[in-house]
Amino acid sequence: MMLDKRPPRDLAAWLSLIASQEIPVLRQTVRRLDEARQNRERVGGREITDIVLQDPLLAARVLAYIQSVGSRRLRGDITNIAGAVMMLGIEPFFRAFDRPQTLEGRLGAQPAALLGVLQVVLRAQRAARYAHEWAFARHDMNVEEVALAALLHDTAEILVWCTAPELAIAMRQRQHVDRSLRSGAVQQAVLGFPLAELQLALCHAWRLPELLLTMMDDGNAHLPRVRNVKLAVDLARHTADGWGDPAIADDLDAVQDLLHINREALLHRLQVPPDVLPRFLADERGPRGSGL
Repeated sequence: MMLDKRPPRDLAAWLSLIASQEIPVLRQTVRRLDEARQNRERVGGREITDIVLQDPLLAARVLAYIQSVGSRRLRGDITNIAGAVMMLGIEPFFRAFDRPQTLEGRLGAQPAALLGVLQVVLRAQRAARYAHEWAFARHDMNVEEVALAALLHDTAEILVWCTAPELAIAMRQRQHVDRSLRSGAVQQAVLGFPLAELQLALCHAWRLPELLLTMMDDGNAHLPRVRNVKLAVDLARHTADGWGDPAIADDLDAVQDLLHINREALLHRLQVPPDVLPRFLADERGPRGSGL
């Protein structure tokens, strides 16, 4: 569904508009689910979980569905996809997510919008990988929760691309023209509010566990787990078009502080392209640690 009239200008109206539509999933996800369904006798919860965790939209759908069918006590305990799949069971999972609409089907007639939203999905996947690796290095008590919060962090942006691609394209063009513009300021100018507000409103509407809401709220970045999520999202955003964004140096400093490692060790972890290594090693702001 595309907007055929002037878009709403307040958060409540946007929330209502997005909530009234089916959340699409990636076409690749549908293929993988179909393959798993055909081999359901040999497929377990781990395989289903792996499929869901490659798709931020399906992950959001699964968590929202669990909140709508589970008891209040169980809902509060489900803070990762593995737990959600275990609670549902394999057969009920397949029934609940049979023949979902695809992202490619929704935006197939608008190739520029489809390319734009797929780039945001790739960014979310990268953020989840960063968050997972860093949480593991920090010996986090539940690595999967941290990675899931990073995967879902920009779901509102993806859904704006699906609902009002012309506005999403306009926001992207503004920032390409002026790299100094902050994302929140552009979103405020085009949508009437920053996407972070829509993200939290959607999470409340889906009744997601408070723990996940906390980890997706950048206002809680003084907490180490939230800082882990935020830095993963920031670095994924700033490296989406390569390693040339000037904000990356500050991201690296912050991640060094989070992990207590030096610049060389961090660049090795991140598998930074060799041609840009000298630049990032030269601008290190001071020692942060001594090893992996």
